[in-house]
Amino acid sequence: MTKLPIDTLIEGDCIDLMRSWPEESVDMIFADPPYNLQLKGDLHRPNNTKVNGVDDDWDRFDTFGAYDRFTFDWLSAARRLLKPDGTLWVIGSYHNIFRVGKSLQDIGYWILNDVIWVKTNPMPNFRGKRFTNAHETMIWCSKHPDGRYTFNYDSMKALNDDLQMRSDWTMPICNGGERIKGTDGAKAHPTQKPEALLHRVMMAASNPGDVVLDPFSGTGTTAAVAKRLGRRFIGIEREKDYMKVARERLRRTPEAGDAEAIAPTPSKRKEPRVPFGSLVERGLLSAGEILESPCRRFTAKIRADGTIISSAHRGSIHQVGAAVQGAPSCNGWTYWQLKTHGGKKVPIDVLRQKVRAEDHPN
Repeated sequence: MTKLPIDTLIEGDCIDLMRSWPEESVDMIFADPPYNLQLKGDLHRPNNTKVNGVDDDWDRFDTFGAYDRFTFDWLSAARRLLKPDGTLWVIGSYHNIFRVGKSLQDIGYWILNDVIWVKTNPMPNFRGKRFTNAHETMIWCSKHPDGRYTFNYDSMKALNDDLQMRSDWTMPICNGGERIKGTDGAKAHPTQKPEALLHRVMMAASNPGDVVLDPFSGTGTTAAVAKRLGRRFIGIEREKDYMKVARERLRRTPEAGDAEAIAPTPSKRKEPRVPFGSLVERGLLSAGEILESPCRRFTAKIRADGTIISSAHRGSIHQVGAAVQGAPSCNGWTYWQLKTHGGKKVPIDVLRQKVRAEDHPN
């Protein structure tokens, strides 16, 4: 058993290497395996120029059975490396993703989401015999059905203008200045992924300091984004030309910024609990003080024991808030408001945050 090579790009076979490293040592895996595109013949644009598709040996398999065996082997090796709370992301097209999905479930992974990457600038279907293939699919899965895993929900919401992030992600393919090219001006890799895609994946499912592995590293997109976001990384690539490009790219990639800048937005569920009654005990609120609903239709009187009373309803801020609205539930912290000395009304959650800041300054 060899030591896990942190912050390194390694040339070699990913299956052999993953089998040689310590079990349960990796936090997240992002895999962009060969798609087994099964292309037949050359493809030309309307102006008769040739389309540079994927025709490399690394993407060719003699049969579907051969591809399935390869998929089963690398997914099994990857699962062995994942920590109990780790997750795996694998991306593919219609050529391979359904076969990959079956292998994932056969091996024992638990699928959390399929995420559709909608391309804003996809390659057209030049033959005009099919729909333009404008998306790829990512499967996100945990190691076990009951496994705990990292999901930075609040960070995803923040990235999406404070709306819950959906499973359809719209962003362009890698082009322009981001597309790495060789000295001859040709693409260094036919399927280089955009850094924006990896940025979102890592922000969603990892934390600074986590070890992120890419078994099919290509030109090193995963490693570059991980370095910039303060994650530890391991990239495996068997093609010498890609490895050369990736190492130079990584050399030019800056280190992560300060810890606060790269940290995910803390989950509100993980913040220290503050009972409403403690605000009364501390004198931040007084018995007899009146709270008001945002619509100003309902009021409630604060009681000395931390309950509130509104008309015929008595109980916690959440129970009474739900009762007056005829709703099944209510977040009383954000629903009930208090008038400040300046006459402005603010949610009582402002006082809760003040208590948290005093009790947990760091």
